[in-house]
Amino acid sequence: MKETKGSFIKEFFKMEAAGGLLLMAAATIAVALANTPLEQYYNLLIETPVEIRIGGLEIAKPLLLWINDGLMAVFFFLIGLELKREFIEGELSDKRNIILPGLGAIGGMLVPALIYVYFNAGDANAIQGWAIPAATDIAFALGVLSLLGSKVPSSVKIFLTSLAIFDDIGAILIIAFFYTSQVSKIALVVVAVCIAVLFVMSKIRVESKSLYLFVGLVMWVSMLKSGVHATLTGVILALFIPMKSKSDPEHSPLKSLEHDLHSVVAFFILPLFAFANSGVNFSGIDASQLLHGVTLGVALGLFLGKQVGVFGFCWLGIKCNLAKLPQNMSWNALYGTAVLSGIGFTMALFIGSLSFAETGVSKIFDERLGIIIGSLASGVLGYIVLRVSFSSE
Repeated sequence: MKETKGSFIKEFFKMEAAGGLLLMAAATIAVALANTPLEQYYNLLIETPVEIRIGGLEIAKPLLLWINDGLMAVFFFLIGLELKREFIEGELSDKRNIILPGLGAIGGMLVPALIYVYFNAGDANAIQGWAIPAATDIAFALGVLSLLGSKVPSSVKIFLTSLAIFDDIGAILIIAFFYTSQVSKIALVVVAVCIAVLFVMSKIRVESKSLYLFVGLVMWVSMLKSGVHATLTGVILALFIPMKSKSDPEHSPLKSLEHDLHSVVAFFILPLFAFANSGVNFSGIDASQLLHGVTLGVALGLFLGKQVGVFGFCWLGIKCNLAKLPQNMSWNALYGTAVLSGIGFTMALFIGSLSFAETGVSKIFDERLGIIIGSLASGVLGYIVLRVSFSSE
C-alpha cells in the first residue's frame, strides 16, 4: 500500500481528531449512566465475568479487564507500529525534529510526577499512582484541536503528535518497569521463545499478517500469565513487523496493518475503553475526596504540571540553542499546546487502573475524578489560549 508522507499525516490527524470527539462522547455517556438509576446496569455490564478455557489453560476476567488487558494490547500494538514508522521514515526520522518534543515530553512527565509525589509522599498506597498524570491523550488533544478548524498550523499538530509519541514511550517504559506483579519464569520463557520466533520471521521478512498475529496471541497469553502487563505484547510485536515488502517495494506490511487498525482503535477500542473506565458517580463525592492527595496530585499534575513541564523544558531548550521553535508556531501557540498536553485521559485512566489494582485496600479516593478534572481544565484552557493565539496571528 503506497502512501505519501503528507497524505498519511493528513489521514492520521483526521482519524485521531474524529476519534477524540467520539472519546468525549463515550466518556460523557459513561458519567451520565453512573449518575442515574441506570448505574447498576452499567456496573453489571462492565463487571460481567468472561471466561475462556482450553484444557488446563484458563483465562477468567470481568469484561472491564478484558477491555483493559486485551483490547488495549491492540491499542499498544498500533502505538508500536506508529513509533517504528515515525523513527524510520516519519517526522522523527530527522533528528532535528526530535529534540524539542523530546525535551517537552521529559518535562511533561517529570513535573506532573513531582507534583503528585508532593501531595502523596506520606501515603504508601496513594504514592503508587505517581505516573498517572505523566502521559498525553493524543486522540483527545487532537479532537480539541479539530474544534479550531483550519486555523491550526500543521507544525502545531506535528509538535503535539511528536510530544505524545515520546509520552507514549515513557508510559510504556513506566508500565514495563513499575507496574508488574509477581513474575512467572515459565511464562517468561514462552515469551522469550515467541520473541525469538518473531526475530527470525522479521529477518527472513515473512509478510503473513496472520502468522505474526498468531505468535503475538501466544505471547499475549504468556505475558498475561507471567505477571508482566500483557499490553506490552502489542509494542513488542509491532517492532518485528516488516517496514518493507520483500516481493513488492510499493507495499509496506507495517503501514498496511497500521491503516487497517486505525479505524478499529479510534472508533471502537478507545471509545469502549473510555466508556468502561469513566463511570464516576459524583453523588457520594464530598470535600474529603476533592481535597484528597490523589485527586489533587492527578488534577494539578495534569493541569499545572504538564504546561509548566512541557513549556518550561521547551523554553529552556530553545534558549540554550538545543532546539528551535517550529516554523509557523508562536510562543503563545507553544504554550497553548503545552496546556493541551494536560489532557491525559486514556493513558491516565489506564495507568490509574494499574496503580491501585493490587493495593488490597478500600480507597476513599477515586483517581478518575482527578483525571476528569485535570483533563477537562487542560482542554478548556488550551482551546481558549490557542483560539486567541491563532486569531491574533
